[in-house]
Amino acid sequence: MDGQAHPGNAVAPAQGWHSYEFGAPESVLDRSQIFDMFEVVRGSRWYDPPISPVGLGKAYRMASHHQSAILLKRNLLRASYKPSKWLSRADFSAWALDWLIFGNAYVEEVPNVLGEPMSLKRSPAAWTRKGITPGQFWFIQPGLLTYEPHLLGRVHHILEPDPLQEIYGMPEYISALQSGLLNENATLFRRRYYLNGSHAGFILYISEAGMQELDIEALRKALQNSKGPGNFRNLLLHIPNGKPDGVQIKPIAEVAAKDEFLGIKEVTRDDMLSAHRTPPQLLGIVPKNGTGFGNVIDAARSFYHLEIVPIQERLAEVNDSLGFEAVAFKEPDDITALLASVAPGAAK
Repeated sequence: MDGQAHPGNAVAPAQGWHSYEFGAPESVLDRSQIFDMFEVVRGSRWYDPPISPVGLGKAYRMASHHQSAILLKRNLLRASYKPSKWLSRADFSAWALDWLIFGNAYVEEVPNVLGEPMSLKRSPAAWTRKGITPGQFWFIQPGLLTYEPHLLGRVHHILEPDPLQEIYGMPEYISALQSGLLNENATLFRRRYYLNGSHAGFILYISEAGMQELDIEALRKALQNSKGPGNFRNLLLHIPNGKPDGVQIKPIAEVAAKDEFLGIKEVTRDDMLSAHRTPPQLLGIVPKNGTGFGNVIDAARSFYHLEIVPIQERLAEVNDSLGFEAVAFKEPDDITALLASVAPGAAK
């Protein structure tokens, strides 16, 4: 034997031991490839979105900081919205939430008996599709065997532009989607770790001559019984005239609570806050080591003018498509009062 193991090949020397070498780790879906898959597929009646809206809707609750940042923007938009006869505050709230989650927002004209617009209602972005025919939209309601299109020209679409296609919008936080999913996976792994109970991440090595077969069997049962409810139990092992190294616990790959849970949670949290451009003090995050994030009112004022006002302008673009002003916003006289209406106690 030459003593070298080649990647992906098992080496079986004559002595009876085996060595195996793995190749370099690779992502199942490489980051450079995942964005190449964001393309619109043309169906027989409508275009399919480049990324699953249902997946984005489920990812909305993948991490607390992700959902909280979206709801903060939605609440500020709702608090500054001026209700009109065209669009109620409740419909606007759901419509704005669609844009923040999916990067697409649809509003449909409700005609009167003369065929003129009487009011507007939101068409859920998760199930609305842009038709092949210009100006036509389809509502793909789950559970129906057949689908009927909306009236031609009655649906108005606001989207967050995507550089690779112009049919559908893409949410602004898409670059932090992987970080949010990793944050969720870290939490799920931690829960499974505690539910597992025994946390068998070690080898119990016994070389003590005083241990008999019955002793080994009793120890095995004691370890099995320590799993599940009432875990983390202490075990007493008494070996008369035993040696100090007769019983050893050898961790496997240092799994003894070194999964970097807190580090993963903090790094992925920072990624999500950067993608949402949201100050941490507005989300109730407690600073570490006695430091502070600064004045919350100053942060709220800057956040409102740098982030909320541009979103208001984007949503107000629907007025150009409608031909009349249906969406308008009021300028807050006092950001403290506005912040208090959104999150009572946050302005203190």
